[in-house]
Amino acid sequence: MDRVPALDEPLKKLLGAATAKVMAEHMDLHTVGDLLHHYPRRYAERGELTALADLPLDEHVTVVAQVADARVHTFNKGGRGKGQRLEVTITDGSGRMQLVFFGRTVHFHQKELLPGRRAMFAGKVGVFNRRLQLAHPEYKLLDADSGTETVKAFASELLPIYPACKQLESWTIEQSVAIALDSMAATGWEGLVDPLPAALREGRGLTDLPDALARIHRPRTKADIADARDRLKWDEAFVLQVALARRRHADTQLPAVARRPAEGGLLEAFDAKLPFTLTEGQRKVSQEIFDDLATDHPMHRLLQGEVGSGKTLVALRAMLAVVDAGGQAAMLAPTEVLAQQHHRSVTEMMGELAEGGMLGGAEHATKVVLLTGSMGAAARRQALLDLVTGEAGIVIGTHALIEDKVQFHDLGLVVVDEQHRFGVEQRDALRGKGKQPPHLLVMTATPIPRTVAMTVFGDLETSVLDQLPAGRSPIASHVVPAADKPHFLARAWERVREEVEAGHQGYVVCPRIGDEEDQKARKKASPEDEAEKRPPLAVLEVAEQLRAGPLAGLRVEVLHGRMHPDDKDDVMRRFAAGEVDVLVATTVIEVGVNVPNATAMVIMDADRFGVSQLHQLRGRVGRGSAAGLCLLVTEMPEAGPARQRLNAVASTLDGFELSRIDLEQRREGDVLGQAQSGVRSSLRMLAVIEDEEVITAAREEATALVLADPDLTAHPELRTALDALLDKDREEYLDKG
Repeated sequence: MDRVPALDEPLKKLLGAATAKVMAEHMDLHTVGDLLHHYPRRYAERGELTALADLPLDEHVTVVAQVADARVHTFNKGGRGKGQRLEVTITDGSGRMQLVFFGRTVHFHQKELLPGRRAMFAGKVGVFNRRLQLAHPEYKLLDADSGTETVKAFASELLPIYPACKQLESWTIEQSVAIALDSMAATGWEGLVDPLPAALREGRGLTDLPDALARIHRPRTKADIADARDRLKWDEAFVLQVALARRRHADTQLPAVARRPAEGGLLEAFDAKLPFTLTEGQRKVSQEIFDDLATDHPMHRLLQGEVGSGKTLVALRAMLAVVDAGGQAAMLAPTEVLAQQHHRSVTEMMGELAEGGMLGGAEHATKVVLLTGSMGAAARRQALLDLVTGEAGIVIGTHALIEDKVQFHDLGLVVVDEQHRFGVEQRDALRGKGKQPPHLLVMTATPIPRTVAMTVFGDLETSVLDQLPAGRSPIASHVVPAADKPHFLARAWERVREEVEAGHQGYVVCPRIGDEEDQKARKKASPEDEAEKRPPLAVLEVAEQLRAGPLAGLRVEVLHGRMHPDDKDDVMRRFAAGEVDVLVATTVIEVGVNVPNATAMVIMDADRFGVSQLHQLRGRVGRGSAAGLCLLVTEMPEAGPARQRLNAVASTLDGFELSRIDLEQRREGDVLGQAQSGVRSSLRMLAVIEDEEVITAAREEATALVLADPDLTAHPELRTALDALLDKDREEYLDKG
């Protein structure tokens, strides 16, 4: 069914070509529907002063504030005569901020911006002399006596303030929305389709869609905003959950080979030789996986666990169960370093059970092969042969596993490590290598709040490992403010040296490599970026400085993604064997690298990494019996958001808590947009962290509706809404998910 014509009306017809072009290019708004679903970020009340203290640096903002003071200053223009600038201080009771204007318009603005005047100001937040500043902001006066038309427009009690950009201020968006609302109302909202079934809407006391859109953009009271939000959140949650429920339902219709472990087989032999007992969490999650594997439709399960909670062990037991049942298992890792690491740890854990067909191999043994892009031709040929004959029960590799040449004897299970590094298309290609769809287990060490898992990975069942195995040590984390307190950084290097002298090892992590390729990439960066920030610290330069300075005399080596695979493997082997004291690396060590003797980590320019990434990196230390230490080095000012982020990481080891903070700071719409194939997020109103109740209820309603009517025959409006949500890209994403 086609989308609704009324909402499909191009903005060009409604607003004119110039405005429509700016909206399309800078805000990705193309139709009346897009514009009406571009909701206000917040509302300013007449008389309300918004908090200037909370303004984010480098973002376009709109503030309502009062002029406290305005002065014109004359300055020398370096041999080109004198210039003038107007400095205006505005206040909102909680903080003060400076506006600055240059050039011929100085006196015009001085006459308008008199002390006591109130206005809406819009611009990009910058810093000058350590103070927040808006340079040449756009503004609209809000004084009742200014006698302009503007006053009438803003005289309503609640002023909607829209997500805006440099080319389009909030008030221009507001005027455009008003035109769209009037145009829809004039046709009686003809052709508008309400995706929520009437019974659901009435049962939950939700307002109808035209009313919700009118109230969200033109609220008379705060209750109007609350009612509209409740309704619009349900639209987003319900339509998305119906799409995911249909996906899950379709998966249950696919055939798969049930894989039940044989009694007295490989899995039992493996369990018997484990030198420790499984945690309660590992037992529970393993049972969930075994139950799924025993069904005749494909398992789709997400296994998320804290760094070091033993996910690899759980995945290996699942792979052994499938081998016992006559199938093969493939484990996909995002990098060669990680694939090699997994191969090493799996063969070590299995011992003689991994020596199938070899002298000294155990009775139930199978072969465990490694397959990566950089293997030599002979080794690669042998690995491919072992896969096609079924000699190898387990294969561990990178995306090289997906190539056409790779054929399996009977692929029964695909394990994908670190979901966020692996494209949906790649998962799909590997799944296509089974005679029937293989079972799928996706592992991630980035803890995902429950609601995010239900929204982003809603077509996967979720298992959580939140218990750390006995013997793991605590990790102390501290922020090192290198600019404010240089002696703290000197002390950080002393701490690394102390750890090495105590017989341990350490990591130093840098954001970039520092080789020629790196330099080329930096040259492509915009001049604005160059001016604003010094280049991020680089592995090669930092390693050189450490060898010559604070870590002189220690064995310092480097590791990064552009080294030859053999060299990378060699460095990792020597580090694991204790022949390297300090490893200076990029985030190539972020996942899966396991060296229990490494106790110290220094992360340079830590503010350049995300919260989850810092948590992942930190998980590389404290993996043995000695306590871990993680030092987050930054030059960012104390009051800024970057420092708040680092303080949050230093204050807790709870990955689920950190992932909440991460999402709140990154605005989860972006996260979901990327997760859903990179197209613009469909979630504009729903906040996956705060709206747990709505998402849970929508999932239940959606599951029940799809179970009763998988093709939505009785719900044509819902089908229309789904078609709008699931453009071709997103539909493919869910299909492959």
